[in-house]
Amino acid sequence: MIQYIDWGLVEYNDAWAKQETLFNGSIERKLQNLPTDNYLVFCEHPHVYTLGKSGDEHNMLLNYIQLQAKDVTFVKTNRGGDITYHGPGQLVGYPIFDLANFNLGLKQYIHNVEEAIINTLAFYNIPSTRLEGATGVWLDVGKPTCRKICAIGVRSSRFVTMHGFALNVNTDLSYFGHINPCGFVDKGVTSMEKELGTKVDMEELKANMRKSIEELFIV
Repeated sequence: MIQYIDWGLVEYNDAWAKQETLFNGSIERKLQNLPTDNYLVFCEHPHVYTLGKSGDEHNMLLNYIQLQAKDVTFVKTNRGGDITYHGPGQLVGYPIFDLANFNLGLKQYIHNVEEAIINTLAFYNIPSTRLEGATGVWLDVGKPTCRKICAIGVRSSRFVTMHGFALNVNTDLSYFGHINPCGFVDKGVTSMEKELGTKVDMEELKANMRKSIEELFIV
């Protein structure tokens, strides 16, 4: 069973602290050989750039003063991956799953999350796929127009996961112009709104994404 939680618009650090509470609670229960819960959290964040633990700060192209002027914050996180942007109009998903409940390893878990996003985008007639050697979901792989629509960065301990994915829905893509997204300097980013030419209903999208995830993570 997956418990669904919607935090709405929430500061990144506040969401991180709330994630840690759920994450640490699941690990504590595992250590006591007690059943664990699985949480699927959806939210949006105010403008923020986040850097993964193996990321390169040089992929941030703004200095502190410029960040302040653009009303955007910068946070170093404990997830995998490099630098990315979160902001309003982006659907952020934090699955806090005990992978033992699904008989999955971390590699298959990430594959399933990518698949859920690919399936959801297909519902909106946006064809997408994976890019070899990179996590996330991409459009036009193998072409000069290759562009990223969803970033993924995960942390796990004792097969409990946290952090997750960021799908560009009605996102202001100009903020990606101030970073090398996920460390890539030769690939662009896009959003569902840009691909479709119209804004996407976020609540409808959440329902479709939730359904796609539940279909791939059947207990």
